Amino acid sequence: MISKFSKNIASDVQSEIALASELEAEGKLSESFRRLENAHVLGQESTWWHVKVHVLMFLWAIRQRDIKECIGQIIRVFGAATKTAIGLVPEGNTGGSNISPFKKLPISQKHQAAIIKAKGSV
Repeated sequence: MISKFSKNIASDVQSEIALASELEAEGKLSESFRRLENAHVLGQESTWWHVKVHVLMFLWAIRQRDIKECIGQIIRVFGAATKTAIGLVPEGNTGGSNISPFKKLPISQKHQAAIIKAKGSV
């Protein structure tokens, strides 16, 4: 079952995923991954979106032949699938293998507003 939050945050996450795809097609690889990181921040409280974004990051890493990122994403897919539902997600974490999967990071005002709105708190 997909949660209310998952449904409410979907358009924001999907927008970032679409931009990531467009940027990758244009060869703007760093910018593309940054959009996947944005999607991660937005959707990480939803098991559905959290796992999906990590899978997309994994596929991105395969296309770039980035072994370190591939391994990091395999670990993160497992973590997202098993830990998100019980609330073990570090707020603001961008989800890439360059950041500890346990590290909290600040969230931009724009992303925080979207998350609050999706939770129905506004």
